[in-house]
Amino acid sequence: MRRVTRGTAAFAALLSLALTACGHSPGDNRAQAAGDQTLSISAIPDQDPQLLQREFDGISQYLTTKLGVKARYVPVTDYTASVTGFRRGDLSLVFFGGLTGVQARLQVPGAVPIAQRDIDAQFRSVFIASVASGIQPFQDVAGLKAFAGRTFTFGSESSTSGRLMPQYFLGEAGVKLDALKGQAGFSGSHDATIKVVEAGTYDTGALNAAVWDARLKSGKVDTAKVREVFRTPPFHDYHWLIRPDVDQKFGTGFTEKVKDALLALDGSDAQQRKILDLFQCKRFIAAKPEDYQQIEAVGRAAGLIK
Repeated sequence: MRRVTRGTAAFAALLSLALTACGHSPGDNRAQAAGDQTLSISAIPDQDPQLLQREFDGISQYLTTKLGVKARYVPVTDYTASVTGFRRGDLSLVFFGGLTGVQARLQVPGAVPIAQRDIDAQFRSVFIASVASGIQPFQDVAGLKAFAGRTFTFGSESSTSGRLMPQYFLGEAGVKLDALKGQAGFSGSHDATIKVVEAGTYDTGALNAAVWDARLKSGKVDTAKVREVFRTPPFHDYHWLIRPDVDQKFGTGFTEKVKDALLALDGSDAQQRKILDLFQCKRFIAAKPEDYQQIEAVGRAAGLIK
């Protein structure tokens, strides 16, 4: 028995030496992680997964070419998963909404917003209503009083343009959530909000204005059943957030390289035009933390940021 034990111990010692010689030690994956040259990118799942796959496959290919490292799109199941993945380091570069971007940045000290779409500096939500509800379009926040006593759905619970800011503007009109008919719903995504109001499942709802405009343009909204009734004042929304450890992983100055690559997208070739079309913008512009002070303040007031 002693011979077996000693033999096993000797084998373990030899294995440990071999692993150390190869740059590894038992239970230590740091060397392996340092050799991993894949930039994992992701986004909040705010639209149809197939559309997001096309959108982020395109930007992944572009970044792979521009940065000289493989960029890979990693889909996530929900908004919370995108924040969790970023905090844990599973995701290094994420296209967040305003609220989730603030949540993620507060959980990862040193993380910085590096770019936003040109439309994100003046972003808006759209309130929609079923034609059967009889609610007519209006031009002032006060018109949201018409939503009192109606069924209503947000998009995702963590959406900026599909929940946070619509709830804020309802409050500005004096419509608290308990003034709605029943509990407010959560459709899960912007395009789903259109569908459930269109189907009459809810009288009213709110969503991302860019998604609404794109669906209208492509003929995917039945305007005989659902219509826009109000477009909110502007606010900052979506942005690219990058982890602080990418320079250590990919080399000094890598954060700036990613930022420069995003800002260089100008639609000068077919690949770039396709990327920008899928992102529903003409270009990306620089972003900074102070752009999202309003979102943080509203998020804290709503209890969505601790």
